[in-house]
Amino acid sequence: MTAPRKIVLHSSSGLRPGLDRLVAEWIREGVQYVGVVGVDAEDIVDAIDWFCIGDGTAPYEMLTAAHAAPETLDDALALASQVDFPGEVSIVVF
Repeated sequence: MTAPRKIVLHSSSGLRPGLDRLVAEWIREGVQYVGVVGVDAEDIVDAIDWFCIGDGTAPYEMLTAAHAAPETLDDALALASQVDFPGEVSIVVF
């Protein structure tokens, strides 16, 4: 099975420990897009961006988007499906 290149993270509990491990895994897998919808979507996107920058010596380019209320999971999925990267969209509940 090929790793997804586009992910929609559905945040049910907001920004919390463990996000760094998820992002590190996505970087290893070559994920190119992450859209975040739900609790703390903007804060989570900011954190993902900082994890991708790291210490600045080897930043990883990942397109991110935050979907704040009133946007829904369906809205986030619609945008992810329109992003011009190959592959299907995978949903991750966090």
